[in-house]
Amino acid sequence: KITASNGKKLQKKKEKIRMCGIIGIASNKFVSTNIINSLKKLEYRGYDSAGLATLDNNIIKEKKCSGRVDQLEKILFKSPASGNLGIGHVRWATHGIPNEVNAHPHSSEIVSVVHNGIIENSNELKIQLEKKGKKFKSQTDTEVITILLSDELKNKEPLDAVYDTLKKLKGSFALGIIFKNFNNIIIGARRGSPLAVGYSKNENYLGSDSYALKSMTNKISYLDDGDICVLTKDSVDFYDAKKNKVNKKVLILSDDKNVANKGDYKNFMSKEIFEQPITARNCINEYIDKSRDEINFYNFPIQPKSINKVVLIGCGTAYHSCLVAKYWFEEFTTLNVEADIASEFRYRNLKFNKDNLYLFVSQSGETADTSAALDLCKKNGVKTCSIVNVVESSIARNSDWVLPIHAGPEIGVASTKAFIGQMLLLYMLCLKIAALRNDIDSQDYQKKIKNLKKLPEILEECLRSEDKIQLVARDFLDSKGSMFLGRGCSFPIALEGALKLKELSYLHAEGYPAGEMKHGPLALIENGLPVIVISPNDKYFHKTISNMQEVIARGGKILLITDSNKNVISENVRFTINLPYIEKSLSPFFSTIPLQLLAYHVALLKKCDIDKPRNLAKSVTVE
Repeated sequence: KITASNGKKLQKKKEKIRMCGIIGIASNKFVSTNIINSLKKLEYRGYDSAGLATLDNNIIKEKKCSGRVDQLEKILFKSPASGNLGIGHVRWATHGIPNEVNAHPHSSEIVSVVHNGIIENSNELKIQLEKKGKKFKSQTDTEVITILLSDELKNKEPLDAVYDTLKKLKGSFALGIIFKNFNNIIIGARRGSPLAVGYSKNENYLGSDSYALKSMTNKISYLDDGDICVLTKDSVDFYDAKKNKVNKKVLILSDDKNVANKGDYKNFMSKEIFEQPITARNCINEYIDKSRDEINFYNFPIQPKSINKVVLIGCGTAYHSCLVAKYWFEEFTTLNVEADIASEFRYRNLKFNKDNLYLFVSQSGETADTSAALDLCKKNGVKTCSIVNVVESSIARNSDWVLPIHAGPEIGVASTKAFIGQMLLLYMLCLKIAALRNDIDSQDYQKKIKNLKKLPEILEECLRSEDKIQLVARDFLDSKGSMFLGRGCSFPIALEGALKLKELSYLHAEGYPAGEMKHGPLALIENGLPVIVISPNDKYFHKTISNMQEVIARGGKILLITDSNKNVISENVRFTINLPYIEKSLSPFFSTIPLQLLAYHVALLKKCDIDKPRNLAKSVTVE
């Protein structure tokens, strides 16, 4: 939960977002250690390069490197950066390859800048500046800001220089800036990308989001679009886009009891996989009244009986949870339902309807395409609901209604427990809407809730498949690809299983509806190709098994994931994972676990960086 200091409900703000992470600290003591610690928390936003700049005796001391924050920490150990004022940055490359030169900060003799976002007119500005004799060291759009600002500072105070520089920029950005000749201030600026300020005694902070600031303070404010802030160790001043001084609410962040540490696990992903029974139980306890088997949702933004259509919107794993939910909504309600990829949604010629409910799903709540789709919906005056794991996030703050999944911090870049949490919230929401619309029989509704309360213990049972999965994983090491097949709700789970394998092990994998095999993908089947068949005991069961036999006949090496006790297969199935059975609508939860374990153990055998796969970031905040 997040509340204002006066106890009032947090106001919703419009946000657009971009990748990378910013930290700034103004203090009465050296800041480099705290900057490094904060950058480690921000690595979910990018980890292909890192850097910081401190100000000491009117000298800007810049340290940066390609690679992770750990590498930057080693550089500082050998060559410390003193100073009570500093900015730091972790990068996910958009302009220029990941190397030391392109890493942030970008500094001149008099100013140093860190930047999240994209300056859309950077090429035009760069050409103009080069004609004036300016030299560029990097391939980034950010260096344009540094050079423009350096020119403006020749005859202007920092605040005026920043305002006049921003007038020349098109695009989105969050900025942190320090100045050689003004050794007590950090200026932050926001257009599009989120930016927060944190408060403490003799120390104030600038950060891309509250997560980076939580270890230092629980008091924060958010900049609105167009705002600029000026920090010293003792004060924070805010100005709007017209340079008027404004006041900001101070918000109090709740303490996070689930501290993000690996404990006895090798990595965060294995920890998060095995946390899923606990996080599912937390989510169920939050929303289900045990005394009367009822799902409690409050403050519906739209009356369920007046809903005309449900539109589910997400990216990547979150989109797969939307696809699963589409099958549930179609089965349990009489509603029209669509599932859409956020990056496609906002570029189509859409017909918005105020009787539609638009659901936005995002683990981080900072996914750029999802946030932009939400902004589009808000502009068209329709009702919005977000399902997120981070309640302080942009998407949560901008939605009419927020449903947290209560999964706790998810550090591994490839989502696991958040996916289960997203599906769980969508399943409960679907049941509740069906009940309020009288689309589902009350006895069936009660039965489904009772079965849902058994979910955590069944997930624990599914995790016991790990030993067999470790044997299966070896089949993937010498394969040039793999295929995941399913029908109905199992089709999105096949897509998710293929995505997990790609994310973690860098092996090619594809998910298909099993019935589409003979329409092209069957050409890919050859002797020894691993094929994962997801076939719970539902109405698709026998047809999926028939599709599987087509694969077997062509030499495919089958891993069957099923909850059927029937002896349906011949000895040609290489491995079978037998899952527990409660009811068919819950099968996506159980089928997901073996696929997560499979991707994990293949990546482990390949010695991949499981928590931080190459080229990826946890919060995908670039379009």
